[in-house]
Amino acid sequence: MTLIKSISGIRGTIGGPTGDTLNPLDIVKFTTAYATFISRSLPNPSKGEASESAGTPLPRRGRGRLVVGRDGRISGPMVRDVVCGTLVGMGYEVIDIGLATTPTTELAVRWHEADGGIIITASHNPTQWNALKLLNSEGEFLTADDGAEVLRIAEAEDFDYAPVEKLGRVVKDDTMNQRHVQSVLDLRLADVEAIKARKFRVCADTINSVGGIILPQLFEALGVDYEILNGDCTGQFAHNPEPLEKNLQGIMDKMKNGGFDLGIVVDPDVDRLAFICEDGRMFGEEYTLVSVADYVLSQMSHEKLEMINDNEKSSNEAAQPISSFNHSNSSFLIPHSSFNTVSNLSSTRALRDVTEKYGGRYTAAAVGEVNVTTKMKEVGAVIGGEGNGGVIYPESHYGRDALVGIALFLSSLAQKGCTVSELRKTFPDYQIAKNRIDLTPETDVDAILVKVKDMFAKDPEAVVNDIDGVKIDFPTKWVHLRKSNTEPIIRVYSEAQTMDEADELGKRLMQVVYDMQ
Repeated sequence: MTLIKSISGIRGTIGGPTGDTLNPLDIVKFTTAYATFISRSLPNPSKGEASESAGTPLPRRGRGRLVVGRDGRISGPMVRDVVCGTLVGMGYEVIDIGLATTPTTELAVRWHEADGGIIITASHNPTQWNALKLLNSEGEFLTADDGAEVLRIAEAEDFDYAPVEKLGRVVKDDTMNQRHVQSVLDLRLADVEAIKARKFRVCADTINSVGGIILPQLFEALGVDYEILNGDCTGQFAHNPEPLEKNLQGIMDKMKNGGFDLGIVVDPDVDRLAFICEDGRMFGEEYTLVSVADYVLSQMSHEKLEMINDNEKSSNEAAQPISSFNHSNSSFLIPHSSFNTVSNLSSTRALRDVTEKYGGRYTAAAVGEVNVTTKMKEVGAVIGGEGNGGVIYPESHYGRDALVGIALFLSSLAQKGCTVSELRKTFPDYQIAKNRIDLTPETDVDAILVKVKDMFAKDPEAVVNDIDGVKIDFPTKWVHLRKSNTEPIIRVYSEAQTMDEADELGKRLMQVVYDMQ
């Protein structure tokens, strides 16, 4: 079975029998369930009448308003037509923003003051896959409880459609890419002038999806000279679309030939981001978030120090006791709530190290964007994300956004005046091994996780965390086993100070799984 139903939506391969793949009948069913859930959560579906002029929300009709955007997959037009037709049948006004990144669609929900949105994308999965990702009125993924309710409604087929006089409509809006780019330029820490002055030349692989549409717009706005590889938005992915080193030999070879300051790789929906050094070596997808977080925290530290110095000049009595700070270096202590960061359990320890360097507090969340953003709000994090190249910067929005990551990374490079490889050397160096185990119908994942947990329960050097699968933390390394929410696999991530050590730890746990299959 390739149809995967989860709290974040549905995902599957196109074609085949109903109930087993992503096909028109199942798309209608789950779109209807989502629309039903949204309609039941609306206090007043007709609220928010507004002018239809450019830049303002359209007047509402029917039950509410939902935004729909899609990546460049071959099946995208078919899935969009089914989704939009279903929503019209449910009485919704549909804002179709066309070919758009996941973060663009998330932002469009807020800008249109919509009640939710559907992103048609299977992220890093191969071309035969597609999916529906479901958003709330904040342009964020549904919570676990809300996602479970959508699944319940779908299973019960507990819904009804609009009568003819209350059918919805589809409204096209092709302005969201431009607005997304402008919102990135307007970020307080996006140093556009410094980027322009540095005259960067970059090479970007956009995998023949929507990155090939929006990244050139961003580069031109930043004054960056660029060359795009796989820039036609055809959905014919030139290689495996997951931005991992083993899939990126083309752009890595291009970088080795010289002439570029930075290599940039995005996935099909542009919420994941990987960098390549000027010499063709991988920067490391785990270090995308680390590097951007370091820049954000360093800028905040600088601003805090300037504020203290200004207060000292204007008054003998500073805003906070000077003894609370160490002026001898940039890592002076500040209130933790100002400098908190969050990533998921499968992400590198380097973010923790960088956060603590600036006196902040790092917190780990369960894997999944909604879990990370929920934890970020809980602890007041100024930046967070995931080790797969996902940067979440709340000043923009609570969603992974490669455009935001690119702008902040280039700002850091421009201000430091260094090369990408020189920047990489400034961070703690950990090696992470990412393995997977394909599941069979007979695999008892829960039993496997219990056995792994029991193996280390009495180890005095091991700290066991079971909020999401099982993670075993040792003083200088860790390993994390969890069932994927999007694929029929167990992910086994392990990190240590050398790749050999990380790989050995991961494969030790993988053998436990093989022995139980």
